[in-house]
Amino acid sequence: MHNELRDDYRSHGLAARVGFGGRPALLLVDFVQAYTLPESPLYAAPGVPDAITASVAVLHAARNAGIPVIYTTVSYAADGRDGGWFLHKVPALRQLTADSPLAQIVDELAPATGELVINKKYASAFFGTHLAATLTAMQIDTLIMVGCSTSGCIRASAVDGMQHGFRVIVPRECVGDRAVAVHEANLFDIDGKYGDVVDREAVLTYLGGAP
Repeated sequence: MHNELRDDYRSHGLAARVGFGGRPALLLVDFVQAYTLPESPLYAAPGVPDAITASVAVLHAARNAGIPVIYTTVSYAADGRDGGWFLHKVPALRQLTADSPLAQIVDELAPATGELVINKKYASAFFGTHLAATLTAMQIDTLIMVGCSTSGCIRASAVDGMQHGFRVIVPRECVGDRAVAVHEANLFDIDGKYGDVVDREAVLTYLGGAP
């Protein structure tokens, strides 16, 4: 079904390729404990834990290639005053306060010294943050994006990444969601309009880190 729909998109002028540019950065979106611990209301297994496992090799390849590595997390004041209607719509996010273990980046992908961590309040990694200015100052043209969730923060960040002028690349194995159907639909949508959804191997080859 997806192959037929993909062919239909391409025959009507959608789903062209943006390709890899010459100055990439790796963005790890919200790979925090909230999505991996069974006691968390945001627990999203197996999609997110599988994506974390798949992203380890991409992170190593990015570091070996010497490209910028940037993380996002999400956390709020205890009273939720900084979450707006997003917290009203998704009240489970209220548990992500700065001092909560649920808001901490998973050990498998822990930031190294000097790697930038940006705390955001809404779905997009760009909205209300300095990410676009930072990438522009670094002369980045390609944003390789891993993280969660596919239908939320990845899709929103992919849309904004494209709108800010970056080539968006999403390795399909390295993003996850709580529902397979939702995950696949949003990958299809990203690939159709906002960036390239590719196999992880393509990213590893591009970064010179393929096994």
